[in-house]
Amino acid sequence: MSSEQNQAVVGIVGGGLVGSLNAIYFAQRGWKVELYELRPDMRLPIHRESRRGKSINLALSERGLSALRGTGLNLEKTILKASVPMKARMVHIGKNGTQMSQAYDVNGQYINAVDRAKLNELLLDEAQSLANVTVYFEHRLIAADFDNNTVEFMTSNGEKKTYRNDFIIGADGAYSKTRTQMMRSMRMDYNQEYIDTGYCELSMPPVKDLDGKPTFALDPNHLHIWPRHTFMLIALPNPDFSFTCTLFMPFQMFENIKTEDQLMSFFSENFNDSIRLIGEDALKSDFFGNPRGSLVTVKASPHNYKDKSIIIGDAAHAMVPFYGQGMNCGFQDVEVLHQILDKHHIKPQTNKDGVIVGLEKALDDYSKTRVKDAHAICDLAMYNYYEMRHAVTSFKFLARKKLEGAIHSVFPRLIIPLYTMVSFSTLPYSKAIDRWHRQTHWLNVAMMSTTIVAATTATFVGFRYRDHFMSSVTHVVDSVKKLKQ
Repeated sequence: MSSEQNQAVVGIVGGGLVGSLNAIYFAQRGWKVELYELRPDMRLPIHRESRRGKSINLALSERGLSALRGTGLNLEKTILKASVPMKARMVHIGKNGTQMSQAYDVNGQYINAVDRAKLNELLLDEAQSLANVTVYFEHRLIAADFDNNTVEFMTSNGEKKTYRNDFIIGADGAYSKTRTQMMRSMRMDYNQEYIDTGYCELSMPPVKDLDGKPTFALDPNHLHIWPRHTFMLIALPNPDFSFTCTLFMPFQMFENIKTEDQLMSFFSENFNDSIRLIGEDALKSDFFGNPRGSLVTVKASPHNYKDKSIIIGDAAHAMVPFYGQGMNCGFQDVEVLHQILDKHHIKPQTNKDGVIVGLEKALDDYSKTRVKDAHAICDLAMYNYYEMRHAVTSFKFLARKKLEGAIHSVFPRLIIPLYTMVSFSTLPYSKAIDRWHRQTHWLNVAMMSTTIVAATTATFVGFRYRDHFMSSVTHVVDSVKKLKQ
């Protein structure tokens, strides 16, 4: 049998960010790739308007950049040219709009605001430019027989089509049909949890500078946050000088705002400085016209079924967006998957029995490696929601951040802030969190010891100079009495 007849075919369900990047990785390693996407081709102008108001902007950080670099196609450089660096949070406090900058990293590292659609289009272009990649749009997965290597789709014209793949990958999002089909064939632990918070996308247009040219309404090198304890507004910069704003709050609060007057009253009370920047008419139009999104956490284990299929990205670990790691984690899935396939020397070929030799062991290794990290970042993303909407205004939180940063700047290997480990390294999430817990213990001990020493010193000084102190107090009291007379 010729090598061409033995070439393995990988079917990837989902042509979003993670699926498209994965197609590039497989194609570069000599696999024949078939990429199936539910939606029409997003690059066609007719479909671009339908995307408005439906997605949260993305924050690209080191894990995602590392996976993009791994293609060797300079994809990371291309997308960074069209991104806006965000070096810190800008916290908007109170009705008067007082702003407080909180740097992400003491060494000046930053995250990047990127346009989801632009990045997806870039990846699709690169994938489709490779000779061994075929993309099928408007293909909705309706059934999969993993043991017989077949997948069945419904096309846009109502026609059913069946394809044979040697290996099937589900990159089809939080509501993954691939995952559902896998669960029919195996014992998969699965957990899905919604939070009682929805989101609505708003838009802040550019303003004119002194020369009449468009510019940003707010400092563009910050992720802007209006934290209000149980709800919040955020704003991320775009290369066209606009900001994409997202309002997060409990669904009941959304339902309580039924009229334009109620909306303006709510924003005047909570986000007063944002009204003139967004514009009253645009605020009303976006709030009542854009859809309300739900936020869900999905955990699954294991991520593979034998040597037949695997789930990656949101299909395996959907998370709330508050750590900005959903895309970065999905991209790292791709990088880790191929590192493990390379480690096990997996070749894009099937033997005479139609088996990819060693693939099951490699996929088991991937699940064992990645599940714990996926669960860790899902939990951490939920924790960061509390931090963003509440803790960023807490004196204790800010003092702790200052202490962490100060120690890290002097002893960079002794204490590494959690955000630095998550956003500016590729350290496995589970290891980052384990280290954070150990650091937290010793920082708490240090802060408690400092408090005790300070209190003891104050007490000692108070006793030593109590006669002088009491004399001074008596003098002050007598002076006050005379003033009253």
